[in-house]
Formats: sequence, C-alpha cells, structure tokens
Amino acid sequence: MKQAGYVFRKGDSWFIRYRESLVEGGEVVRKQRCKKLCAVAPEHARLKNPPQSVLELAEELLSPLAKANPESTQTLSSFMEHIYFPWAETQKRASTMATDKNRWDNHLKPRCGLVRLREFRTVIGEQIIAEIARQNDVSRATLKQMKSLLSAVFTRAKCLGLLDGINPMQGVSIPKNVRGKAVTFAYSLDEIKTMLSVLPEPSRTAVAVAGYSGLRRGEIQGLRWSDYAGKQFNVEQSIWEGIAADPKSQSSKSAVPVIPVLARILDYFRLRQGDPSDSRPIFRASNGSALRLNNLLRSQILPALNRCKVCAKSENDHEKAEYGTDGMLSGAVSQPTCTTWKLTTRRSKRFFATATLLSRRVLT
Repeated sequence: MKQAGYVFRKGDSWFIRYRESLVEGGEVVRKQRCKKLCAVAPEHARLKNPPQSVLELAEELLSPLAKANPESTQTLSSFMEHIYFPWAETQKRASTMATDKNRWDNHLKPRCGLVRLREFRTVIGEQIIAEIARQNDVSRATLKQMKSLLSAVFTRAKCLGLLDGINPMQGVSIPKNVRGKAVTFAYSLDEIKTMLSVLPEPSRTAVAVAGYSGLRRGEIQGLRWSDYAGKQFNVEQSIWEGIAADPKSQSSKSAVPVIPVLARILDYFRLRQGDPSDSRPIFRASNGSALRLNNLLRSQILPALNRCKVCAKSENDHEKAEYGTDGMLSGAVSQPTCTTWKLTTRRSKRFFATATLLSRRVLT
C-alpha cells in the first residue's frame, strides 16, 4: 500500500516524515525516517500547510518506496561483505580479489561504507574519486580501477534486482592532475647475463626463466618438471600466494619455446635436484611446495644485486670488509670512498613485478 507520509514545516524548511523498510543486521525492520524536502519559498512564508509544489516533491520521494526492494536499503559495507565479495570470489582470480579487498578496506569503505545502496548518487562517486586522488599518490590507472570496482558493485546490485536505472558510477570522471601509469620496461640481454653471473641458485635459474621465456611470476611459480619438455614449457597453471589457478588468459596456456641457453641452465638445475621428472615444482621450498618468488627476491636476489659503485662488492661483503668479522671498524676501506650504493641492474626491485621481461615474439 502506498503511503502518503506527513509533510510539515519547521523553521524555514519543509520536511517529510514517513516509514521505510530497512535491512539492518541481516533482518528487515520497519523504521520511521525524516528528510528535508526544500527551503520555504518567499511567497509561501506565511503558509503553515505545504503548497502543491512541496507535495509533489514528497510524492517524488515516496513513489519509489512502494516498489523498492528492502535489501536496497542496506549499506555498501553490508552488501560488499555478505553479497558482492562472496560472489566475486567465484568469478575472479585470488590476486584480483586481494587487490579489490585492499582498495575497498583502505580507500573506499571509509568514504562510502555507510551509504545505503539506493542512496548512492553520481555526485558521491565523483567526490570519492576526487578525494582519493587529492589525498594519496595514486595513478590514473589505479583511480580507474577503483571506479570500476564500485561500478561492478552496482552492476551486481542491479542484476539481483536491488536497483534500477543507470549505474551511479557511469558519469564519474577521473582527475587529470594525477600521475600517469608507470613506464613499462624490458631488461636487455646484457643486463640478464650480468644478473646470472652473480646470482646463486635457485635465483639464477628463476631469473633465467623470467628473462629468456617471458613467463609471468605466477606462471614461473606454477612450473613443474612435467611441464618442461626440453624445447618448450607447457604452461598449465599459475600460483599466487600458494593458491593454484589457471593461467591469466586462454592464450597463456600455449606452449612457450625454451631457447638453448635456457635449456642448458634448466638441465643443469635439474641434475642438481636429482633429475626429477614428475609433477614436482621446478622451484620448490623445503617443504616441497612451490617456492614463493617474493621470498626469493628478498633473501637472495636483492642482496646479490645490491653492489657498491666503487668496489663492486655486495652489501654483505662490503660490510665485512669495512667492519671485519667481529663487527668492529677495520679501516681497510677508507670512508667515505665506498658509501654510495647502486643496484647492479637498474630495476631489480621490480624484476618479478614485470609481466614480461622479454617479449615472447622476440624469442620465437
């Protein structure tokens, strides 16, 4: 049954009091609500009863309530926690879900978590994106992804029949005064050879696979000896934070050629492991599971590549030379002769963050 509500004047404004079904704590409850309709016009200054124009505003506010789904009154936080994220986990990769949850928790939830689904407007989305850009050092690409996340949330709500009409994020703009996307890069063959000359195993073989095959980080972690056929890799899975899944795209499942120099490195690495030929990971941890390359990056790769500009020693060796094995300053290296540090390669900290270090097209 359609309700009329109660329109009244208070001070210089017209208000409406009405009842609405709201979702709170997972249950539908009936609550009384009160909203301001508009300011009192000068020509209505002496009126106590609302004029026709104010009644029309009240009708405009109340008419959607008659056919509205009560679940559309839940907050964005409630919808994300109980509906959107559980559904998205069945549709998206684990790494994508981790990124979405991080952006929701750190940027979006504090700004719109308490807004009810059907009360979210384009102006709210515009203000949220502008505020994030103003208060954080984020790129346009990141802002677009946050906008896309909120857009996906409202698209899901529409698919469930909770909302009708245009997606409120559709008209939201991205500020122009933010930094662009970081420039992508690829290591040169000389840089790869330099890294391979100083890295210990298994970092040496992992870097060789990344540099000479162009596989993604998750695909490298998911490689098994049964996937290596001597002249090619058959990419069957990708592993992120210990979670195995299909490769990022269908085309990623295609065979990737292994050039002779990489084949020699892999064959030698296989011999060191006892010549395994089963489905064990090529790069495996002490417990037999797939080795996490982030751990390898911190424990082996960065310490080996971080070299002194003057004496070219690693940071650990440089400290031993300056301070001695007992930790006391030896004076063998004059200070400040060897105090400026550089990475042997320009971008080693982002080595495994690059999607492809050398194009597969170049290698085929």
